[in-house]
Amino acid sequence: MDTEKYQNLKLGERGAIISMLAYICLSIIKLAIGYISDSAALKADGLNNTTDIIASFAVFVGLKLSRRPPDGDHGYGHWKSETIASMIASFIMLAVGIQVFEDGFTSIFHGGKESPDMLAAYTGLFSAIVMYFVYRYNKKLAAKIKSKSVLAAAKDNISDAWVSIGTATGIFGAQLNMPWMDTVTAMLVGVIICKTAWDIFKDTSHDLSDGFDEDKIHLYQEVITKVDGVKGIKDIKGRNYGSNEVIDVVILVQSTIDIRAAHDIATHVEKVMMKDYGVYDVHVHVEPI
Repeated sequence: MDTEKYQNLKLGERGAIISMLAYICLSIIKLAIGYISDSAALKADGLNNTTDIIASFAVFVGLKLSRRPPDGDHGYGHWKSETIASMIASFIMLAVGIQVFEDGFTSIFHGGKESPDMLAAYTGLFSAIVMYFVYRYNKKLAAKIKSKSVLAAAKDNISDAWVSIGTATGIFGAQLNMPWMDTVTAMLVGVIICKTAWDIFKDTSHDLSDGFDEDKIHLYQEVITKVDGVKGIKDIKGRNYGSNEVIDVVILVQSTIDIRAAHDIATHVEKVMMKDYGVYDVHVHVEPI
């Protein structure tokens, strides 16, 4: 089981690398053409992609560290490394998002802005197409290896595709004697960066504070209750190690059965949860009813 998990992490690194390469190329193109065409929206979109480089690099480093096996002071392994890396990336993204919004807001009062060159709009559309294909690849990879961080990267990819479409729309609007649309679009990009940063922070802080999906807890409770020999559940809790779920459950069994039979029931619970529901580890404590 562990070997397969570690192999999946290695595959996940490939998705992070592809995202990084795409973002590096697109950010260079957008920033260069943004400055040449004097498009605030395209420059903001380019800065958005620089934060995505950081986020993708954080996912890559996190996946890399997560592959390290348990050691003397990390008995549970290094699975949470990708979660910590994603949280750090969210702080960087928030800082850039605030800066992009502030720059756009300030430029409104300067006035005298001309409509940007149409090359900026075509660049935005090209970027959207590229990011859509990167999204398709990462979404398929995330489903294959069941990785939350790669799925989050895929969601970021499709979000960036929509941002680029919005950028192009703002620039096209600026051509219709509404140059302010380019600046407003830049501000919207800043808001989107901040929103993405907040979503990542919210999810990672939830995992790091041992938060767990209540619907899943209820589902697992029903499943375990139906296991032959289980007479009830006294307590059940869940937590996440990176993309891995760990369940702690106290089951009730008949007080008249011997310790071997009770052990077999606990083992059966573990097998059902791990094989049928993909839970990484299950800690079962048995008490007499």
